[in-house]
Amino acid sequence: MGRTQPTSMDQCIYFTNRNTEDGKIKAWAFKLKCEECGDGLMGKPIDPKTKKPKIRATEYECNKCGHTEEKKEHEAKVTVEAVYTCPACGKEGEGESPYKRKKWKGVDAYVIVCEHCGEKIGITKKMKAPKK
Repeated sequence: MGRTQPTSMDQCIYFTNRNTEDGKIKAWAFKLKCEECGDGLMGKPIDPKTKKPKIRATEYECNKCGHTEEKKEHEAKVTVEAVYTCPACGKEGEGESPYKRKKWKGVDAYVIVCEHCGEKIGITKKMKAPKK
């Protein structure tokens, strides 16, 4: 496959690896490089007490220079990349989607379109089942 896959969770804003009853999907969203210094990666700010990212933070911060960017404008630039086995046609493929959840079968999901058959594949939040 042509897509570069992450080697560490430190490179990702989002990552999932799922097996469904008739297909599988691995999806990720890489952290973007800082526009100010060009060296660091933009991520959620780290809590000094727990040394973990602040989950509900409203901004992204560079780990090198400390440059901050609003959550909305930063997430508009990020894309979700995926490698999958399509549940409709059974072929392996890859695709991408904006880092914004859309309604798919009544559930919020990142929607990837199969490159072979055009079927929409949804990556739902917290393994939520789509409506029939």
